[in-house]
Amino acid sequence: MKILLLAGTGEANQLATALSDAGHDVIASLAGVTRTPRSLKCATRIGGFGGETGFSAWLDEHQPDLVLDATHPFAHRITERTARICRRRALNYVQLLRAPWTADPNKRQVEVANVAEARVLVPRGSRVFLATGRQTLMEFSDFSDCELICRQIDPPDQPFPFENGRYLIGRPPFSVEDEKALFALLAIDVLIVKNAGGAASYSKIEAAAELDLPVILLARPAQPDARRVSDVDGALAWVAQLESN
Repeated sequence: MKILLLAGTGEANQLATALSDAGHDVIASLAGVTRTPRSLKCATRIGGFGGETGFSAWLDEHQPDLVLDATHPFAHRITERTARICRRRALNYVQLLRAPWTADPNKRQVEVANVAEARVLVPRGSRVFLATGRQTLMEFSDFSDCELICRQIDPPDQPFPFENGRYLIGRPPFSVEDEKALFALLAIDVLIVKNAGGAASYSKIEAAAELDLPVILLARPAQPDARRVSDVDGALAWVAQLESN
């Protein structure tokens, strides 16, 4: 089967290998957010499709049998557009959406709907570690009375947008002990993180809990009404079922 795999997560990397090993013709698509992404065991395209028109043209040209969306839980614009276009075309589509983390108030964890709600919970003068990515950094413009440290994978090509912040470069995975040492070294007061879910990036939340640091989880955006699985095994089972029909 010819499969378009919307990638960019650890689950997508696993799917690229498993589906290719099973003999499927897989084309992985990466948005190009990371300059040096890990190589995948399949054909790979990098960069956006050019909006709805460009994506539709790509589907016309390549004619995949199915689309497997394993993008980040916060890549909601890509997911919504893909699900809508596939539904309109009656093209098989499934979203792999890992389960979110559950905030534990006993560990000083709370989930909020947006950055504005987070702002209310962060005291003036706090040193805040942002595990939120640079693409949404402008949403933190109201944190001018705090010190912001935003971690990203690639060295920045532009200066930090606010005088009260800086970038920290690091490529995951990070162990709990590594994160504890980093938070202690930086004298972090608060951790703000997108509720991406999954085990791979939970180490920072576990580290914060062990250091008794408050954690603010930013809730996920709304997801489209579409077929959904929660893990790699579920996605592979869905593909196998389609293949057998």
